Amino acid sequence: MKSFKVTDFNAPLTEVDEPTPQPFGKQVLIKVKAAGVCHSDLHIWEGGYDLGHGRKPLSLKDRGVSLPRTMGHESAGEIVAFGPEVTEVEKGGLKVGDVALVYPWIGCGTCATCLAGDENMCLKPASLGVYCDGGYADHMTVPHPRHLIDLKGLDPVTTAPYACSGVTTYSALKKVEKDFDSPIVIFGAGGLGLMALSLLKAMGGKGAIVVDIDARKREAALAAGALAAVDGKAPDALEQLAKAAGEPIRAVIDLVGNPATAQLGFDCLTKGGKLVMVGLFGGGAPWALPLIPIKAVTIQGSYVGNLRETKELLDLVRTKHIPSIPVTPMPLAKANDALHELQKGQLVGRAVLTP
Repeated sequence: MKSFKVTDFNAPLTEVDEPTPQPFGKQVLIKVKAAGVCHSDLHIWEGGYDLGHGRKPLSLKDRGVSLPRTMGHESAGEIVAFGPEVTEVEKGGLKVGDVALVYPWIGCGTCATCLAGDENMCLKPASLGVYCDGGYADHMTVPHPRHLIDLKGLDPVTTAPYACSGVTTYSALKKVEKDFDSPIVIFGAGGLGLMALSLLKAMGGKGAIVVDIDARKREAALAAGALAAVDGKAPDALEQLAKAAGEPIRAVIDLVGNPATAQLGFDCLTKGGKLVMVGLFGGGAPWALPLIPIKAVTIQGSYVGNLRETKELLDLVRTKHIPSIPVTPMPLAKANDALHELQKGQLVGRAVLTP
């Protein structure tokens, strides 16, 4: 089995050849057909998050991310073998040869949070590609067949990003669904932003104004159906947002998550509005504290999504025939190149490794 592993933070990925694992217990072995390269992978690769205000960066090593680690949490592949303890009921109709999306946001499986179906919020995460090996490989093991969703003919290359960028944006959109009768504002026109535009339309939303500092990405957002695209660095960005909306802005989704986007997102909201923070770019909160109660604004974090939401999302993709976001297929051997291109902001849409 060939894989590309983080063997040291901020160092090139290491190509590793080792025996293909055999599934034991409830595990499932899949042959990887697609592995999306996500912005979160950059943080894993770099080893942490910038917390701003001169604070010590949040270390992933201190949070239990051990090396070496095979990244890749947006994975889809063909089922090769089931572990000996997997029952027919647990397979849920899946069989060898089926192509499935891997749900990666796995928890301990036994706590109240996991049992309630919110494994992504477990305090003892075992997320694939983060705490356990993921899809930057030609094979990977999945702990249990319940974490596999049959693609039923969907293209694994264009569908793989739904495991993170897709369910992340879907879950964030659901948090502002009551405001879909008005334009919402979305910060970031990368893979998540373009995904959000497609999903918003399928979910019945009026539309979104997209903010991005990259002209190419603003053009991509307009091509994907954005009502307007605003340069976040423009001196009159706030006025442009108000004019484009034509009414009070009640909902903002920040897919970037830096002080500038958080501030502009907060400022453009009307009283009683909601700011959903998704992006992990880093930095410290910029808001003047008295204005939070004065504006009665809700600031809510949104972290990926649960398995139920992922299944809902794939059903939505099938029934609404949602067009895929732009993807750039790259061979597994180009994993380092894909990360560098993403780091430099050179990708429109999503790079997807194809072992």
